Amino acid sequence: MDTDPSWALLALALALVLGLCALVAWLVVTEPAAADRRWGNPPPPEEDRRPAVPGGAEVATTRETTDRAPARLRRAAIIVNPTKFDDVSRVRARITEICRRNGWAEPLWLETTAEDPGLGQARRAVEEGVDLVCSLGGDGTVRTVASALIGTDVPLGLLPGGTGNLLARNLKIPIDSLDSALTTALTGRDARIDTCTLTLLRPTTDELVERLEDEEDPTENVDLEDAVDDRSCDEATERHHFLVMAGLGFDAEVMAGAPEKLKAKVGWAAYIVSGLRHLKGPQFVVDIRTAEGLRLRRRVRSVLVGNVGRLTGGMILMPDAKHDDGIMDMVLLSPEGLVGWAAAGVQIVTRQRRGHQRVDHHTCTRVTIRSDKPVELQLDGDTMGTASAMEVTVEPASLVVRLPR
Repeated sequence: MDTDPSWALLALALALVLGLCALVAWLVVTEPAAADRRWGNPPPPEEDRRPAVPGGAEVATTRETTDRAPARLRRAAIIVNPTKFDDVSRVRARITEICRRNGWAEPLWLETTAEDPGLGQARRAVEEGVDLVCSLGGDGTVRTVASALIGTDVPLGLLPGGTGNLLARNLKIPIDSLDSALTTALTGRDARIDTCTLTLLRPTTDELVERLEDEEDPTENVDLEDAVDDRSCDEATERHHFLVMAGLGFDAEVMAGAPEKLKAKVGWAAYIVSGLRHLKGPQFVVDIRTAEGLRLRRRVRSVLVGNVGRLTGGMILMPDAKHDDGIMDMVLLSPEGLVGWAAAGVQIVTRQRRGHQRVDHHTCTRVTIRSDKPVELQLDGDTMGTASAMEVTVEPASLVVRLPR
């Protein structure tokens, strides 16, 4: 910088940078909890108000229906990340009680593992013919479970188990009460939302070594195991789904660089520490091509492609993003230095579109992004290692989600 900022300006900049680091990492303190909804079922429609017997079977109301067998109780599958809870058995008992109270059968309980974070469990649930599949974990669990439901008519229920709960926030599903969220899943309405499909290109060994040897771009996250030198083999590309956002660059570096021990001690604050360490990281050059004809080459610190735009803390990174409009929103972040990050934070908070291109917004249905060097990638908060390029396509109305009535 050419001139020293005043202490007041420096304090403001630091505050904005801290907030931006945490918000871009999606792991800041959650919004103040709203008052919990009153427990219980909403009253059924007038025409469905029939006397009920224990277990949820309806009492026949006419002579013609007296010989019918009791209706099959609906059943939900709960796919839970057990690492998110201290007492999984207590959570399971509570969920079973809520299901029974709402006239549902005992749920199919499936726990994720390090080897299978939810995809296999969700496929099993669909094969067993459940009426609803609920993810109980963080945003990564939601993404993995949803991947098995895309293109089916089986609805996804969102139960809060992480710190971000970003899809639930954007869909206005309760995030502060497991009881309220499960009641919504059992009694709510079905709606179709868009999803996004991402194909990434892994870097070669030479590309990763070149970055590791770059003294102007020190990195702690590059793993040579990400390299695939045979560009014709299947391992060179990977296909994934996401529901919230994909990020290339700074946001992924922050998530990958947060020490596990520190996260265990201080939680989301570990991402502040990681964010500050990566603030001075160099920009990289991206070539961007969209199906709508956009062509640009730009130096950036981060590129994010999103299906929805609301982050934790009430921050809206993509003001025009909608979960069911068949369009993706893209943000290019190009700040330089502390003041540049502060200015970018102001642009995001005020939703200002004019001025410096440190925060640049675009929309598209398909986009290809190529980087001049391998950079970190994240999907819905899950770090995916390094990539040299990615192509993202929107899949309109491809997932059924259970929303509040």
